[in-house]
Parts: sequence; C-alpha cells; structure tokens
Amino acid sequence: MNYTLQQLKIFLKVTEYQSVTKASEELYLTQPAVSMQLKKFQEQFAVPLTEVVGRRLYVTDFGKEIANSAQRILDEIEAINYMTKSFKGHLAGRLKISTASTGKYVMPYFLSDFLRKNPAVDLVMDVTNKTQVVSSLEQNEVDFSLVSVLPQHLKLESEQLLQNKLFLVGGTRLRRNPKTPVRKVLETHPLLLREPGSATRISMEQFMEKENWPTYKKIELTSNEALKQAIIAGLGYSIMPLIGIKNELVGGDLEVVPYKGLPIVTHWNLVWLSAKRLSPIAEAFLDFIRKEKANIISEVFPWFEGYK
Repeated sequence: MNYTLQQLKIFLKVTEYQSVTKASEELYLTQPAVSMQLKKFQEQFAVPLTEVVGRRLYVTDFGKEIANSAQRILDEIEAINYMTKSFKGHLAGRLKISTASTGKYVMPYFLSDFLRKNPAVDLVMDVTNKTQVVSSLEQNEVDFSLVSVLPQHLKLESEQLLQNKLFLVGGTRLRRNPKTPVRKVLETHPLLLREPGSATRISMEQFMEKENWPTYKKIELTSNEALKQAIIAGLGYSIMPLIGIKNELVGGDLEVVPYKGLPIVTHWNLVWLSAKRLSPIAEAFLDFIRKEKANIISEVFPWFEGYK
C-alpha cells in the first residue's frame, strides 16, 4: 500500500457526498484532479471501492469499511498535530458549536478574539435549524449550542449572551401610511412566517394568538434570509429578530412597525449538557466568554440598544 493522506481525504469526501463533483467543490480542487487521485487510490485495492449505476456513484460495502479506516487514520493524524502544538504550550484542538440560523449574526463576534488569541484551535460551527441544534446537543456532537429558547426536556447549563428582540417588520416598498392602524394593514397584507418548529415562528404565533391578529394570508419560508428578502420585496409583514436586519434598516429597505407589546424579548444563550465533561478548549472558551462578553456587547452591539 502506498496511498497518501491527500488520497484518504479525497476518498472520504467522495464517500460523504457520493459525488466527485461535490467533493471537488468542497476540497477546492478540480474535478479531474479528484478523479485522478481517486483512481490511484482504487488501484491499490483488488476490490472495488465505488461503483457507478446509471449516472450515480455508490460506495461499496468494502469502500465503506475503507472509509471508516481512513477516518480513524486522519483523526489520529489530527490528534498528533494538536498534541504537538499542546506540548509547545499552545491551546490546541477543535471547538464544536451549533447555532440556530439567526445566531449566525451573533456567535462569530463572541468567537473572533478567542480564535485570534488561540490560532491552534480549529472551529467547527454548524448553522442550522432549531431541531438540528437540539439534536446535536442530545447526541453530544458539539461542545456548545447557541439558542434563543432553552429546550425544556434537556438538563443544560447556560451562559446568557445577548438579548434577542423581535419586532414587527415591513418593507418600505409597501409605502405604509403611518396613520393607518396596524391591524388594518394586517387585514390586507400577508403575514410571513418561518417553518414550523422555528423559535421565531413559535414566538410570533404565540403573540398573534394573544393579540388576535387578523390573518389575511400566510406565507411560509424556511430561512431567515429568505424571509427577509420576501419582506424587502413587499410580500408582506413579519415578526423578525432585530439582530439580522441591521443593514436593511440602515439602508432603508426595511422598517420597524411600532406595535404595543413589541418587541418580544428573549436572550441568546450559550448552552451545554449538564452532564458533559468539557474539554480544556471548551473550558477556556467558556472562561473567555464570561470575562469578555460585556466588552463584546458594548463594542459590537451598541446600535442594538437604540431599538426598544
């Protein structure tokens, strides 16, 4: 056997995506380069690793076993690299975080200085929906998660970071008359909602029920970005987290519509399983957050306090 670490990495990506094209995109390599390395890797085995049926690539049972072994080899190499850096006195390893989609406007600012001070720490951050965030916690796949609503069925520890303010928002293309009662506006324009299970949608529906809002029509979108663009285009109104619409408010594409009882205020919390034994890197990050979060909030989010 004379395979290289690069070939192991390429083969793992091909098995992950079951596609040479997608693997090449993920690895920032050309498709011919990936195909050539995959061919050289295959030549070292008498049993096929992959097969093509129709136009689709499948990984054989033998290929899956080789992929598992390749993953273990690469994990050991990574561990050796981290160990070497640790012996040099550096904090080294991997920090894994999952966050709800809107959290992407929050979490990076609480990470940047920590990662800058600890260059041997690698970050893996999964930006996904609430269901997957909770699942990653339950399965102990991450060190921390960022959520705005705490899952009640899990025993968690938490560190509160930033307020999460939800306002009624509309696009300026709708040319809303400020003198027209909001309830009247909502009788003639659709309400835009996130997908079922979204923390933002849950908060919005609870508020709508409490206020007995008219529902002329509902439109459902599956991401915060899609929702924002739909509102900018003038499709209707929604209750949205302030944190994700700063540029659109400043640029005049969106406007906050005043309404009694709004904003809805929750908090972004960094959470982890109570029973979890935090790694040295996770412990160091938590200590950094506790010491620096007030400074980060005052430096990065002063605009946030202007909306009440």
